[in-house]
Amino acid sequence: MKAVVTLGENSPEVKHLSARDKRLAKAISMIGTISYIPHNDEYAFLIHEIIEQMLSIKAGRKIYERLETLCGARITPQSVSALSDEAIRSTGTSNAKVSYIRTITDAVLSGSLCFDELRELSDEAVIKKLTALRGIGTWTAKMYLIFVLDRQDILPFEDGAFLQSYRWLYNTTDTTPASVKKKCAKWKPYSSIAARYLYRILDLGLTKEDFRLFK
Repeated sequence: MKAVVTLGENSPEVKHLSARDKRLAKAISMIGTISYIPHNDEYAFLIHEIIEQMLSIKAGRKIYERLETLCGARITPQSVSALSDEAIRSTGTSNAKVSYIRTITDAVLSGSLCFDELRELSDEAVIKKLTALRGIGTWTAKMYLIFVLDRQDILPFEDGAFLQSYRWLYNTTDTTPASVKKKCAKWKPYSSIAARYLYRILDLGLTKEDFRLFK
């Protein structure tokens, strides 16, 4: 079990972000301390992300839970490999995603995808290794870097949830990659930590009201 990570006003990462970005500093003050545990099950995390692609969180969760049931409560390469394509499709998964799940499962079982190896690679090398697998794009690879490997400087500008809070925080409709990267360059080397706060903003429903820097 990985250790709980707690971030508060005295954390070096939070101090850095607050000093560099007054808008983010205000948002952080609205949220307060956050805690998280990096995901322990690398394989299950990837399968979950594949299932949830292009779906609502609610729909993705239902399909994932159905797959869990078929796998006897735990999704592993062995339990998924034992299922037929028809059984996986019966969860509500598309043909394309069944193929992607097979690709990842076979890669893990064959050893061509080794999670221990990923931990030792650079961020760029992890993205290259994962996106070489059919069905895994840059978005999924970045989610893996942030939520499994707990890498500190990943900017997930491909992610819709992140961008929703970004638009709220900066009162902008410009979410082009170039614009986001320029605006968020000041977050380095803690872009992932800033992103975690933006995700929490959405979870707490703060985007339902306009952001006010001075209030």
